[in-house]
Amino acid sequence: MSELALRREAVGRKNWLFVGSDDAGAVNALFTSLLASCQLFDIEPWSYLRDVFCLLPQWPEHALLDLAPLHWNKTKARDDVPALLDANRFRKLTLDARA
Repeated sequence: MSELALRREAVGRKNWLFVGSDDAGAVNALFTSLLASCQLFDIEPWSYLRDVFCLLPQWPEHALLDLAPLHWNKTKARDDVPALLDANRFRKLTLDARA
């Protein structure tokens, strides 16, 4: 497992050499870290990102950490979150497209 993780970083250095700008590099690092955290906590990344992006506009700023992969399973189990997700029309469109 550790060799695979190191290989990913070695290949990534080559691939990310021309990421575009410092800002793009920071965004790439952020998403890479977020997706690695999803893998660490056994969360499917596409579903996680879709649901988080749907929740973000109405989510309280003081509770943003609840959307992190570390807390995601507990947050998703709250009573209000499934209702918010079901009411989101953009989420509904992506679910219909996958069926």
